[in-house]
Amino acid sequence: MALNCIKIQHKKFTENCKTKRYPVPEKVSIPMSQHMGVPCEPLVSVGDEVKVGQRIGDSDAFMSTPVHSSVSGNVVEIENFLSSNGRVCKSIVIECDGKQTVSEDVKPPVITDKLSFINAVRESGCCGLGGAGFPTHIKLKYDENKTPVDSLVINAAECEPYITSDYREMMENPDDVLNGIKTIQNILNIEKVYICIEKNKPKAIELLNNMSLNDDAINIVKLSSLYPQGAEKVIAYNATGRTVREGELPLNQGVIVMNVSTVGFLNRYFKTGMPLTRRRITIDGDAVKSPCNVKVPIGTSVAELLRFADCEEDKVSKVLAGGLMMGMCIYDLNTPIVKTNNAILALKSDKKRIQTNCIRCGRCIKACPAGLMPTELEKAYNQRDAERLKLLRVNLCMNCGSCSYVCPAKRNLAETNQLAKIFVTDNN
Repeated sequence: MALNCIKIQHKKFTENCKTKRYPVPEKVSIPMSQHMGVPCEPLVSVGDEVKVGQRIGDSDAFMSTPVHSSVSGNVVEIENFLSSNGRVCKSIVIECDGKQTVSEDVKPPVITDKLSFINAVRESGCCGLGGAGFPTHIKLKYDENKTPVDSLVINAAECEPYITSDYREMMENPDDVLNGIKTIQNILNIEKVYICIEKNKPKAIELLNNMSLNDDAINIVKLSSLYPQGAEKVIAYNATGRTVREGELPLNQGVIVMNVSTVGFLNRYFKTGMPLTRRRITIDGDAVKSPCNVKVPIGTSVAELLRFADCEEDKVSKVLAGGLMMGMCIYDLNTPIVKTNNAILALKSDKKRIQTNCIRCGRCIKACPAGLMPTELEKAYNQRDAERLKLLRVNLCMNCGSCSYVCPAKRNLAETNQLAKIFVTDNN
């Protein structure tokens, strides 16, 4: 059995661009919601002096992870921040002093057992760096007696067009990637590791394969260069052959899926104690004259990064946070970079999608990796039929956008599916 995937243009123009280090900006705005779950509450006030790596936001909620300062300087404002998904949270505005003084709290964690390991992961402020932002310590905090896990799947597919930030992590920090994997594997007593890389990244495949030759537990899985290989349920199936059913997490099938940049970051944190304060970003798009990969302090504005990459601002019609398929439109270029960002795309052309009637060709059904029927989902949503939507399993939709991509009638199928999921939730 094989899951449906589609072929797209990968446009990996920055694959050979070594990561640049972005200079300290004059000011950053650090939102208190940078992960899936409950936003943090500010731990500092206007006028306070802060240092790099200092915890400036936290929450007692189960589904939350702390936020740290990426710069040293003074808090000048705590403002309301409207994110691209429509949620409002507090954001701490810091005027940088240019010194980048490191907080006294930044120390390598002492890890002696699973509990201290989980606590350290939480204190790092780590969430999934592949885009969803699931708090990493929650993913690793499972009861092995109730949910035995035998497989760790490392998501290095990076199947979205343009983005190469994960690829550069593998090429520039392979030791961190492998040592991070081994630490997680040893602490959690996981038998097998699958590092899943698309075949269009032969150098990364060769590098990690050569470095792990003497480790029988690590398997390099070469994935076909198709989309969406990086979706969690798709990659779990392609690595282990296990199907993650509706309402399940990979954990329910004995699998943990982690992004390759996540494990690389965790290894650096275990060595240095520096929490998640910087993010590698791919800056590209046909309006960008100098595409690049750059490591930036969290809270840096998108506008500054576009200027850094010589963006032709007067020709930009659309800016995306993320890739072409699943990226979110940025409505304000002063929007700050957050933990879950891996790319900023500036695009010139904004061709209008002129919708026509569905011609019943079935391409969307053939393209859906979850085996859904987007045309029927659209019809059920338009009729506001919650029971029909449940029967059609709308909650299995992973928002990959494949259905909209292949539709000759230019129907907004992926968008409709997301609205339909909200509708079903509201009518439960």
